[in-house]
Amino acid sequence: MITHHSRSKAALALGLVVVLSACSAGQADQQQQDQQSSEALVEPATTQAQDWAQVADALGREGQLSDDTVYRVGFPRSDLDVTSRGVQIGAGFALGSYAAFTRYEDGTTMMMGDLVVTEEELPGVTDALQDNGIDQTAVHQHLLDHEPAVWWTHFHAHGQDAAALAQGVDEALEATATPREAQDGPSQELDLDTAAVDEAMGTQGRAQGGVYKFSFARTGQVTSGDHVLPSGMGVATVINFQPTGGGKAAVNGDFVMTADEVQGVIQALREGGIDIVALHNHALNDQPRLFYMHFWANDDAATLARALRNAVDQHQVEPTG
Repeated sequence: MITHHSRSKAALALGLVVVLSACSAGQADQQQQDQQSSEALVEPATTQAQDWAQVADALGREGQLSDDTVYRVGFPRSDLDVTSRGVQIGAGFALGSYAAFTRYEDGTTMMMGDLVVTEEELPGVTDALQDNGIDQTAVHQHLLDHEPAVWWTHFHAHGQDAAALAQGVDEALEATATPREAQDGPSQELDLDTAAVDEAMGTQGRAQGGVYKFSFARTGQVTSGDHVLPSGMGVATVINFQPTGGGKAAVNGDFVMTADEVQGVIQALREGGIDIVALHNHALNDQPRLFYMHFWANDDAATLARALRNAVDQHQVEPTG
């Protein structure tokens, strides 16, 4: 005889089987979706410097190719006389406009960058970008109380014709007094104990234009829509040291973080006496959502380097080559 108790146990067992089957099916569906999503991502294509000749012609200046994927053209604002908290800001320290390009396996090209403009120049730059179908993704400042007022406008575009994208940026640059000729200038000896800074940072920096620079790439994959972003497209933490005499240096740059990393980086910077300048986004549809934090201090270079290394350790990055 089948008792009520036996029927209840059988029903419970059947229910568990149904739930477990549903969970297994759900997990399988999620794994399949994740696999399909990963397969749908478009990777950067390998290129050579000559592949970007039309971009260089459109911008009137040759760029540099990194990792065979990102072609970057820089436009330092050496025409600007900017001071922040008594420090004369070098063009290579915090006043560098740039446009970065990467070609994809689907034949398209993505362009991202950042233009340094005065308040008077900003409206014209905005109009030129908009007229050329180039999205503005952020407008903000990277320095504390500085004179004259300077703004940074980030931009993004994605299309089939890399030269046309570059021509749009060229028109935006025409709305500014940005020097268009490359100005390498003589090499400058740094008044800085770079060995002590390197030891504190745990990696070796590089000297360029009177500034000592460090770069740290995100370790995880970053995408814009369904296209994978190389770190050279502006998704790297950048730290710059500009010597200010007597073993001191001004430091500036930006940390690129996911939301759960932001507070740890802030706390590490403040523990080292480093000021927070701004916290914001540079893109509209990046995944994971990335936040950029600009910072400032002017103190003993090695001491600041130790504080910055502590902040670097609070987010998932690794030194670039």
